Amino acid sequence: MPPRKRAAAAPPAAPAVPPAPEVRDAAPRKESWGGGLMDEQVEKIREEFDLSTEEGRKKAARRERAEAQRPVGNDGFEALLEPFYGGKSLTDPIDTAKDKWNLLPAFLKVKGLVKQHIDSFNYFVDHEIKDILKANKFVRSDVDNTFWLEYTDIRVGAPERLDYDDRKPLNDVTPNECRLRDLTYAAPIFVDIKYVRGKRIVARRGIPIGRMPIMLKSSKCRLTGRNDGQLAYMNECALDPGGYFIVNGTEKVILVQEQLSKNRVIVETDAKKSMVSASVTSSTHERKSKSYVVLKKERIYLQHNVLTEAVPIVIALKAMGVQSDHEMLLLVAGTDATYQDDFAVNFEEAAKLGIFSQQQALEWIGGRVKMGKSRFGQPQRRNFAQDGLEALANIVITHVPVVGLDFRPKALYVCFMVRRVLMAMHDPKLVDDRDYVGNKRLELAGQLLSLLFEDLFKKFNSDLKMNIDKVLKKPNRTNEFDAYQHMQSHGNYITQGMNRAISTGNWSLKRFKMERAGVTHVLSRLSYIAALGMMTRISSQFEKTRKVSGPRALQPSQFGMLCPSDTPEGEACGLVKNLALMTHITTNDDEEPVRKLVFVLGAEDIVSMSGKEIYDDGAYVIFINGTPLALTRKPKAFLAGFKTFRRTGRVSEFVSCYINHHTSSVHIATDEGRICRPLIIVTNGVPRIKDHHLAALRDGSMEFDDFLYRGLVEYIDCNEENDAMIALYENAITPATTHLEIEPFTILGA
Repeated sequence: MPPRKRAAAAPPAAPAVPPAPEVRDAAPRKESWGGGLMDEQVEKIREEFDLSTEEGRKKAARRERAEAQRPVGNDGFEALLEPFYGGKSLTDPIDTAKDKWNLLPAFLKVKGLVKQHIDSFNYFVDHEIKDILKANKFVRSDVDNTFWLEYTDIRVGAPERLDYDDRKPLNDVTPNECRLRDLTYAAPIFVDIKYVRGKRIVARRGIPIGRMPIMLKSSKCRLTGRNDGQLAYMNECALDPGGYFIVNGTEKVILVQEQLSKNRVIVETDAKKSMVSASVTSSTHERKSKSYVVLKKERIYLQHNVLTEAVPIVIALKAMGVQSDHEMLLLVAGTDATYQDDFAVNFEEAAKLGIFSQQQALEWIGGRVKMGKSRFGQPQRRNFAQDGLEALANIVITHVPVVGLDFRPKALYVCFMVRRVLMAMHDPKLVDDRDYVGNKRLELAGQLLSLLFEDLFKKFNSDLKMNIDKVLKKPNRTNEFDAYQHMQSHGNYITQGMNRAISTGNWSLKRFKMERAGVTHVLSRLSYIAALGMMTRISSQFEKTRKVSGPRALQPSQFGMLCPSDTPEGEACGLVKNLALMTHITTNDDEEPVRKLVFVLGAEDIVSMSGKEIYDDGAYVIFINGTPLALTRKPKAFLAGFKTFRRTGRVSEFVSCYINHHTSSVHIATDEGRICRPLIIVTNGVPRIKDHHLAALRDGSMEFDDFLYRGLVEYIDCNEENDAMIALYENAITPATTHLEIEPFTILGA
């Protein structure tokens, strides 16, 4: 039996349609098996495109207008942003599920999924490397006091090929050539120096001291700023995100490392020993160390590795210049009788040891300072007071600077640590959670390479100094001594150190006693998504073999920051995590403009305050990167003013500011490694983003960064999220809502 024929339905045609009779001829009416259904469809189409009637001509004109207004795109990104209007006009309210997600492709176009790696490396190469040089700029000789060498500048060149016969750079090298020939894609590091030669001061520019592997698509890479045609000519994929290194022909990724915050006080308890401790890991370019304030058997002590025994807190504060017992009591406890009683016990210990003045306290501490090797080969002198002063000024809590022997900021910092210990003793809720994302920092390629370069550069300088001393010791030198020749002989040390660390993944820094394995992995090229997923992976330093559930558990603070479902099975479960889709990891911002802004907003300098004023009702201490700076009595007004400055672009968009009501403090953070994400700002129950903004985004007249500078979208980190009321959908907005999610599915990763 022959199959029945369907009536051929004419497809919807373009606006310039053939006249109606032709439509009729194309679809002659036949009896169809659909009970006349096909015939009805054909009839509808015929009416739609019938130009013989007035109605049909109006419809055709409307279609032509709509076609003319459609943005013409030449890539898939434009097509992705096509408006989903379906009969709406631009003045209608935003259709949440369809329109505001347009910000996501715009964000990815500006940031990409690998932007944090590239930003971090660029910051290291452009700024951090210069800071490291400033902190280690002089090389002096112990033998000849008249000799010195000063570094005046440092910069990283462009990647180039080395000729292995005469070790001279020949010409440019492309990443693909390095892959094929098993080379390292690296660039030379140049320094400018001034030094003494004989009786003259000589300046030299552009001296190579080693080579640094270069991250692909970073500011120093050959591929940056090339169009698709040029990339194809260089045998590179236009869609390759970059963000990795090529060492000995192998593609290596430095995984994001999870660490506890630096320069922040973390309060912990040890139930077995019935101890409460406040610890702070200080990190500066000169030194990195950890200090503790510990409550043991109702007595409080200051502990540090450089001290052979724990120092009673009263002696430590007396050594820092707080000589009056009454002032000390007020700085720690304020007028709170409970805290005063808890702290008063500590005065007994200092009195028993007969320590009443700053000089006595410094001598007592100086006698307990571990003496390392003498730095200049001279016989070790032991002036206890001097040793105690140096230890307190430069080693204990190093991130709070002591300017001109003014210990007041550092003494205040120790008092706040003691106060936190006393508060945690009475209220266990005030103990910090180590797994909370706001207490974590993510170390990216830039920070890890910065630590490595700092270690190698200091070793390079100490080797150079030893060589210089060796030559200057010789009494009968025939020719004039030139330090430049000796610099050339050490050039390989920095190159080999950086190549070895990236190729093996072992970061072993002798100065900081830091031993880390598995920092780098070979880039997985199973698929494009596998390579991207590797870039956003976070590895924890927690031992995988330990059967502890805390660090593995899903934290509520990870919402929107880390992907809740992308973690491996087995022993690494919960320890290896992935970044969410719109997460950004901050780089360092300059503190100085933020400090000025704090005082512009009406805060008072804390150094001149008494303990009574600091702990007064309604007084909030303002901390910047963990260091006490000022005092305000209107924290909410201060916060509102600060956010206004940030939203208008007067302060970097990645600076965060939030209030902690438990400790009566306002915290401002400008440091690197914080996780943050963008949210739409809501004022008086109305989102600031309107349809005309999204229309501008679609036609290309606005980018994602414009939304930031106009105060429509802002970046929020974990701590600031605690102060925010975030709506998932627009219909969930209440008068109290402060922010709106760009799109709920962005809590997942790539």
